[in-house]
Amino acid sequence: MGHPAGQRIVLITGASRGIGAETARVLAGRGDHVIINYREKLKRAKTIADEITAAGGSATTAGADISDEAAAHTLIETITQQFGRLDVLILNASGGLERNAASDYAMSINRDAQTRLVQLAVPHMPPGSRIVFVTSHQAHFHGRKPVPADYEPIAASKRAGEDALRAMIPTLTTHGITLHTVSGDMIDGTIIVQLLERRNPAAVSARRSNAPLPTIAEFATAVAEATTSPAESGHTVYVGGPDYLIADSSLPA
Repeated sequence: MGHPAGQRIVLITGASRGIGAETARVLAGRGDHVIINYREKLKRAKTIADEITAAGGSATTAGADISDEAAAHTLIETITQQFGRLDVLILNASGGLERNAASDYAMSINRDAQTRLVQLAVPHMPPGSRIVFVTSHQAHFHGRKPVPADYEPIAASKRAGEDALRAMIPTLTTHGITLHTVSGDMIDGTIIVQLLERRNPAAVSARRSNAPLPTIAEFATAVAEATTSPAESGHTVYVGGPDYLIADSSLPA
């Protein structure tokens, strides 16, 4: 693989659509090699990789259900065999709203899979590497702000995931790796908002009435920016949802 010297190797989980796919486009446009992880949508992931390559960027695909321990191991092994390292890990994949999901699936994907992937990746991440955790205001402020009932399992499990990742900061620091969180209001056009709109349209219209919802492009750009931000480990970037921020002047990280 002819990767230019200095080109960062970036893994984006859940990148076959929405925020993950758009983040891949942004970072590839800035010169990174992006690895588009997908669970089952190979065709969709390949289309994005082909688009990026056609535009002069550098991208590959990597199929893996990150909630499956063996698949997560294989994903990191394959990347390190192919590229020798991983410079940026963007934890974008999440779940829990699926109709037929097991009761513990939200915690399995949104907490356990995230921390396991970090543990697997860290030995292959050189000093100066970045981990970016993608979350929602409703998860980030879980316990302090109301959450639509349908979203509760996701909010609780993503907050648990964020807490578990933050607990790893001392270990990450010893490796020279920083963790950044990007938290957004409901993002217009994402699958989560589409699912919620079907089940609980009032919850979505309530958010829309507060302020315009951020777009996928706006949010993806914030995620991309977090991969080069000089902010210290543990920093959170907020996108949209000004009412969440105004009402809570003593925001924790």
